[in-house]
Formats: sequence, C-alpha cells, structure tokens
Amino acid sequence: MTVSVSGASWRKSSYSGGGSANCVEVCTSTNGDSRGLRDSKNPGPVLLVGAEPFAYFLAAVKDGRITR
Repeated sequence: MTVSVSGASWRKSSYSGGGSANCVEVCTSTNGDSRGLRDSKNPGPVLLVGAEPFAYFLAAVKDGRITR
C-alpha cells in the first residue's frame, strides 16, 4: 500500500505556542487512513501513523494519561 502526504494541508499543533522552538505539524494522508507528523522547522522527514492509533494517542494526551 502506498500512503502519500503530497499536497496535504499541514496544520500546526495547538501545543506549539508562539515563539516556541518545538513545533509539530500534522496532516491527513490522501487516503485518510494515516496521519503525518513533521517538525515545522525541518519539514523534510515525515512520520506516518495510522489514524486510529493516532486518535488513541491524542485522547490519552488530552486526558492527562501522557505528559511530558
């Protein structure tokens, strides 16, 4: 299976506050099955994660089960 983020709309994480050097961007793959993650300062390499595991990860962060 080929997964592409070419032409995807990237959005900056809400946790990447103004002036922060730690900025992460997220996008949805063209087929909708994966999420792409990249460093906004160096947008070359992309980490692809399945949509369902990524949703579980976000829920755990929002619930406070995952912290710094």
